[in-house]
Amino acid sequence: MEIFFGLISGIVTSLGMGGGTILILLLTIFLNIDQHISQATNLIFFIPTSLVATLINVKNKKINFQISKKIITYGVIGAIIGSFISGKLPNQKLKKIFGIFLFIIAIFQIYEIYTTHRKNKKTNTKNK
Repeated sequence: MEIFFGLISGIVTSLGMGGGTILILLLTIFLNIDQHISQATNLIFFIPTSLVATLINVKNKKINFQISKKIITYGVIGAIIGSFISGKLPNQKLKKIFGIFLFIIAIFQIYEIYTTHRKNKKTNTKNK
């Protein structure tokens, strides 16, 4: 089971779509692992998988280093703050916050699909 979870999460991570989010869901739902442990496990999982994906994307010249520097700087600050906050939260509250986060991502993705579909529909109508 863990091998399958690792493969799926690694593939999603390499596509830049948040494989860690998938991994946390799989660990908590199917293996019944505590939310804190699942999130910490995801952090360890993230290091080698993101390193491999980063090296491949650097080789393919797909990274904007100017933007990356700023995001990394503030991401580290956010990671420190987030680690302190999550360490203080009870497991059930952390699960609820994670669920809300996933819900917001789902809404955003649905909206993005909807707007893309509308744009394509308008473009196809104009081309006829």
